Amino acid sequence: MPIDAAKALAAEPRSGEISWNPKDVQLYHLGIGAGANPDKDSPATDPDELRYTLESRLHVLPSFATVAGSGSPGVISGLSMPGIEVDLARVLHGGQSLTIHRPLPVDGTATATGRIAAIYDKGKAAVLVMRTEVTDAEGPLWTNDAQIFVRGEGGWGGERGPSGRLEPPVGEPDRVVERAVRPDQALLYRLSGDWNPLHADPEFAKVAGFERPILHGLCTYGIALKAVVDTLLGGDVTRVRSYDTRFAGVVYPGETLRIRMWHTAAETRVAVSAVERDDAPVLADTVVAHS
Repeated sequence: MPIDAAKALAAEPRSGEISWNPKDVQLYHLGIGAGANPDKDSPATDPDELRYTLESRLHVLPSFATVAGSGSPGVISGLSMPGIEVDLARVLHGGQSLTIHRPLPVDGTATATGRIAAIYDKGKAAVLVMRTEVTDAEGPLWTNDAQIFVRGEGGWGGERGPSGRLEPPVGEPDRVVERAVRPDQALLYRLSGDWNPLHADPEFAKVAGFERPILHGLCTYGIALKAVVDTLLGGDVTRVRSYDTRFAGVVYPGETLRIRMWHTAAETRVAVSAVERDDAPVLADTVVAHS
């Protein structure tokens, strides 16, 4: 079996220094659609977008943590860990969990420590949980868990693991917004460091079973969090405490995302779908915890 669960779980954590600067933050924000005016009838830039794009007003959306320093969201780094040897064309990003310990600085240097925290046997697939803990001189900054879904690598009799499915939100959403995905969105987003050819190369996408390149799941993840912050949290990125999602389907560049939000004082439940494909689910079991 290409995945040696015992070896992967027993491997020593890998640590390394990461750093980022305002240009990295701005590029990430542009990669998730910042700077665009949600009012399609207005050609002007929304002044509120300058908090994501202008260095003198810059704030860091917490989902930047998924690309900070190396751009690798845990998926690629997880596949290079001891005991893991799989075909990249069989790999999908199954879910992402992010816990923010302190607001992310615009300019930073930190130590990232990564390890395989769990491996689950789902029968026809394996799920790897790649955990990355990031600290700087002042202490913990964030913890990232990437759930890596590897088709065809299950069935060895291992622990199945939690389902991660939540009860659906009750009632009508408090807010519904739509966000257009640019046709070149994946090409722009990958400049933050996720170079998987699935998001750029049509031939590779076909080998992986898709009609054309798909948008990075973490790009959709960032778009959805930005919508919550801008719509329900007054644009205050420091209010976000954690952000969990399950990637329920793909997004093709050029589509429109419909983002439904159920809001309480402590958290916002979110569901994201692709408008042009009859509201096909994209993000599910999604929760933003906030102050």
